[in-house]
Amino acid sequence: MAIQESVAFWSATEQAKGIREGEFTSRALLELFITRIQAINPALNAIVTLDLASARLAADAADAKVAAGAPLGPLHGVPITVKDALQTAGLRSTGGATELHNNVPDQDAPVVRAVKEAGAIVFGKTNLPRWSGDIQSYNDMFGTTVNPWHADRVPGGSSGGAAAAVAAGLTAFEIGTDIGGSIRFPAAFCGIYGHKPSFGVVPSTGYIDHESGGTTEADVNVIGPLARSADDLELLLDLMLRKQGPLVACLNPPPEDVRSLKVAAWLDDPFCPVDSKVRSVLDNAVSNLEAAGMAVDRSARPDIDPGEACAIGLWLVTSAILQSMPAQTLEDMGDASAAPQTTHREWLDNHARREAIRSKWADFFSNYDAIIMPISPVPPFPHDQAGNFGTRTLMSDGKERPYADLVRWTILTGMAYLPSTTPPIGFDCDGLPVSFQVVGPYGGDYTTIRLAQMIAEYNGGYQRPPVG
Repeated sequence: MAIQESVAFWSATEQAKGIREGEFTSRALLELFITRIQAINPALNAIVTLDLASARLAADAADAKVAAGAPLGPLHGVPITVKDALQTAGLRSTGGATELHNNVPDQDAPVVRAVKEAGAIVFGKTNLPRWSGDIQSYNDMFGTTVNPWHADRVPGGSSGGAAAAVAAGLTAFEIGTDIGGSIRFPAAFCGIYGHKPSFGVVPSTGYIDHESGGTTEADVNVIGPLARSADDLELLLDLMLRKQGPLVACLNPPPEDVRSLKVAAWLDDPFCPVDSKVRSVLDNAVSNLEAAGMAVDRSARPDIDPGEACAIGLWLVTSAILQSMPAQTLEDMGDASAAPQTTHREWLDNHARREAIRSKWADFFSNYDAIIMPISPVPPFPHDQAGNFGTRTLMSDGKERPYADLVRWTILTGMAYLPSTTPPIGFDCDGLPVSFQVVGPYGGDYTTIRLAQMIAEYNGGYQRPPVG
């Protein structure tokens, strides 16, 4: 059955509908992705592992169910890739670390299992930095993933291969992970949608961050979708939500009229100055939202010290996660992993400080429904693999600044467990994608997704990059 190449850039929701209604087959869509991967991926290096034989069998079985009139899931027959930080049964899953170069799990991460049960077909894995530990996406095993908008620039990290594959039309959607911005940076840098859920509402077991691999849920870490539409984000979040256990998710419904929301915008701050190229895009996107009739308060701020919140967040992240990593990884990351060996008492003290900050965020959200904030203070930057995380630097407005500045805005919201949606909103003067995070109260995920959708609609939305 013939299929147009443009279908590769449809949303996953539209692709699933096309399969259900017989417009094209699952096998045809899979073969379209394979053809594009063969043509584009050698230069992009987004997809690092493939299992085409199993995927073709699964696609044929999916088509047989359609022909038989069998009940179909919402993602029936849709071919996807998954970030290589997540366990996939029977498919190599490495976390970007050479220690796991032949690791083939016998079970799926819960989020992978959820989309499979909805009918999705996993046919490959996407690139990332070693143990998901950078805002770039390269490792010694698979090499460097490049930005689909400019090969000399990074696609973001750590879900960089995932975002690049979605942007370039090599997969229907992706599943990313986010501790310090690993969904938000790649979505912003590649010009797609991403959603970092409220902490805990999506199960995060099956995440590979060290050799023991995937059995615990770490503080701050979340798993969420990367896609070409906001409708996909909402559908995928629905599927991924925790369905059992003591933390069963219960999210607030979005408003019937998104224009009724009270929205704030915090687009720059001395605690982490935003490059003028980025600030221009952020300002323009908010101005377009205002021109469409939404009132935006550009002066409202939560009653927090952003520097203190960021410092506590970094401490909690490094204490809860990096101490479980191999010693060599910590050495490689330098100053970024400088948290001391901590006692449980120390963690509780810092968690109490975090809870005080979360309370102040809750006070803020009693008056506002969402706040728009930066993700990266700089645009997608050139590849820089010299030195470790703590010694590299960035250029911003002609000045050098610490590489660790990258995560200050994302840690600020992540440490408070808040949901953040990234919409595609435009490009800087060099033609590079830039975006912000639409942040809401804990449990306000559907509201941030709907608001991000409206913002994207007034600012161009997803656009096909100049590859393939």
